Amino acid sequence: MDRPKPKVFPVGHCCPSLGMRASEAGSRRFSVPPSISRNSAMVNEPRGNGGPGPRWEGSSSGSESSKDSSRCSTPGLDPERCERLREKMKRRMDSGDKWFSLEFFPPRTAQGAVNLISRFDRMGAGGPLFVDVTWHPAGDPGSDKETSSMVIASTAVNYCGLETILHMTCCHQSREEITGHLHKAKQLGLKNILALRGDPIGDQWEEEEGGFNYATDLVKHIRNEFGDYFDVCVAGYPKGHPEAESFEADLKHLKEKVAAGADFIITQLFFEADTFFHFVKACSEIGITCPILPGIFPIQGYHSLRQLVKLSKLEVPQQIKDVIEPIKDNDAAIRNYGIEQAVSLCQELLASGLVPGLHFYTLNREVATIEVLKRLGLWIEDPRRPLPWALSAHPKRREEDVRPIFWASRPKSYIYRTQEWDEFPNGRWGNSSSPAFGELKDYYLFYLKSKSPKEELLKMWGAELTSEESVFQVFAHYLSGEPNQNGYKVTCLPWNDEPLAAETSLMKEELLRVNRRGILTINSQPNINGKPSSDPIVGWGPSGGYVFQKAYLEFFTSRETVEALLQVLKKYELRVNYHIVDVKGENITNAPELQPNAVTWGIFPGREIIQPTVVDPVSFMFWKTACLCLCACVPACPWVSVCAPVCSHVLTCRMRPSRCGLSSGASCMRRSPPPA
Repeated sequence: MDRPKPKVFPVGHCCPSLGMRASEAGSRRFSVPPSISRNSAMVNEPRGNGGPGPRWEGSSSGSESSKDSSRCSTPGLDPERCERLREKMKRRMDSGDKWFSLEFFPPRTAQGAVNLISRFDRMGAGGPLFVDVTWHPAGDPGSDKETSSMVIASTAVNYCGLETILHMTCCHQSREEITGHLHKAKQLGLKNILALRGDPIGDQWEEEEGGFNYATDLVKHIRNEFGDYFDVCVAGYPKGHPEAESFEADLKHLKEKVAAGADFIITQLFFEADTFFHFVKACSEIGITCPILPGIFPIQGYHSLRQLVKLSKLEVPQQIKDVIEPIKDNDAAIRNYGIEQAVSLCQELLASGLVPGLHFYTLNREVATIEVLKRLGLWIEDPRRPLPWALSAHPKRREEDVRPIFWASRPKSYIYRTQEWDEFPNGRWGNSSSPAFGELKDYYLFYLKSKSPKEELLKMWGAELTSEESVFQVFAHYLSGEPNQNGYKVTCLPWNDEPLAAETSLMKEELLRVNRRGILTINSQPNINGKPSSDPIVGWGPSGGYVFQKAYLEFFTSRETVEALLQVLKKYELRVNYHIVDVKGENITNAPELQPNAVTWGIFPGREIIQPTVVDPVSFMFWKTACLCLCACVPACPWVSVCAPVCSHVLTCRMRPSRCGLSSGASCMRRSPPPA
């Protein structure tokens, strides 16, 4: 006779009593089972004002690893993370792998800066080799303003993980000012400069005695003051600079810029492939051998074309004028024509074998450029993740490969709070008795703001919430994707500014069930046992590997639910780790104090085991403060008074593996217990 099959707890859940209502738990006195520790040492949060990061095993700094370390620093999963831009270019040119890059300009307003950073994230998903940010002297480009060229470029590097080139002009600036800008760029993690002369203040150019009069002067200064630290790009003009005596004279100046130390050239926009071919041939004939990238401008509107042509002093070919003039008042028709014209131009350039990559002048718009790239087959539809979390491109973080799971949905916040660390975890997180997370007081910082304006947030969350159940429904609508009672979809929460992760679909119904009962989840992952690293939902790292995850759940809930949950968890002490903390900092846990717990790992050919995501009890105390503050700090959030009773506790749970054969390259996870 066959035995009945055991009832399996839903994938991704490790807390068997999540379905219990607070009313079912009753109003019993809050009690703690004897096996659970009240960790008083962690009530007072560790210091949080800069300083070095936590101690970890396998650190890339060369410092001594902790005594229980089992391996050295992790070999890089993505070789491009540690390469200079010119090295990335060379590797792609050697392999014949074509690339694209994108140009943006700083916005005029703070909200424009928020929108541009969102555009960086969206367009960065397509796999550009780099982006560049223009320099506008009238906009105080080297300042700390959120609309300055310096801040926008450093945000692209640090918070969007994009290799970034900062434009820099030198005319009408002193040697001290230029040097100051370069030092600041270096400090902010920028390693690439596009050296330009800049436009004269008046109609005529006048040389300054002892000043920087040409881009060549700036290139020489960069090399003299900073050696080989920066990769330097310069501009090329396929039809010659409008102020040059002749095309030949302009080529001579270009060769001087390259001889002074420029690594590659980006050209001004042009409309016909033969213009670029003639330019490349002429450069080759006078001895210019560095990479030359063609500047591509997809025509997107009649007025923007006229303005750009006026600034660049170019002539639009007659055949393009003949098409555009009759449809100049139809923006959609012009954009469609511009896409077709750009695709045709790029195809001719790529077919020539003279073009290693394409550089697009986006005008801070994305639709036309993305469409062109998709038609060319250069846009990456399903980008492979080097690690499970969003990377930073800052040089000092290039070997970072371990982070706490708590900031999974707010990576920019984590990067901001750890920006003062001198070194970053590489290998294992190790025992961290006092990680120094910077204070997150600057909620006005544009790269930490919600991408949605206040009006949209009110439509999603409701202008007024009168009960706890109203809050439950907001969470449920976020998970389900269904419109709320006002007909609007909830696409973000204060703790999750992005759409749901793909892996959430693996446990969506279970999450919906518990959120509707007052278990308000803000972070979760399903248990994964040996999925291929190429898996479109949970995969990460290079191909040919396997990835693993422990089930993890993090949520707000009421004291009554916690009481009921603790009683049930006594049955599963050996299988579930949990950490419960309230607004006052009192916490209850059955996990080893100060001991991190890997919840994501991967096994790859020829590499040691990678453990990129951990649960760290000390870091959790910092995250607790941040996530409880987010309701009050996010504009338009009406939940503070309503949520106080139900959001009194933040609780994390993760499954313990029954055995981990990590040394042999295999790991087995026990199934979760049946529901109570």
